[in-house]
Amino acid sequence: QLHVVTSGGGSVQPGGSLRFSCVASGRTFEYYAIGWFRQVPGKEREAVLCISDSGTTTINAESVKGRFTLSRDNVKNTVYLQMDNLKPEDTAVYYCAAAAGSCRIGIHEYDWWGQGTQVTVSS
Repeated sequence: QLHVVTSGGGSVQPGGSLRFSCVASGRTFEYYAIGWFRQVPGKEREAVLCISDSGTTTINAESVKGRFTLSRDNVKNTVYLQMDNLKPEDTAVYYCAAAAGSCRIGIHEYDWWGQGTQVTVSS
């Protein structure tokens, strides 16, 4: 069993920055991909980006390209999501989730989920 905890997020004005942490424990962290997802009320959960077990980032949402970056620290069992130049359309509940090995295409392929955390971008 992998235990995933999301922390960070909050409220920020447009153009601001936020950082999330996703900590996974219970198994060997370096063998897992960590994906990030977001959801707004009334819409399906959207895959945003993911970092594989080898450290390769896959961007699923074109709107975040050049603004969101991922890094991982396998010693601390943590993946960091840095969000810069935030826009109002980034407002959502954000989740991280883990899957064994490489990043997955389908949301349902991620087996372990952290709790959702609200991000609000507003002036």
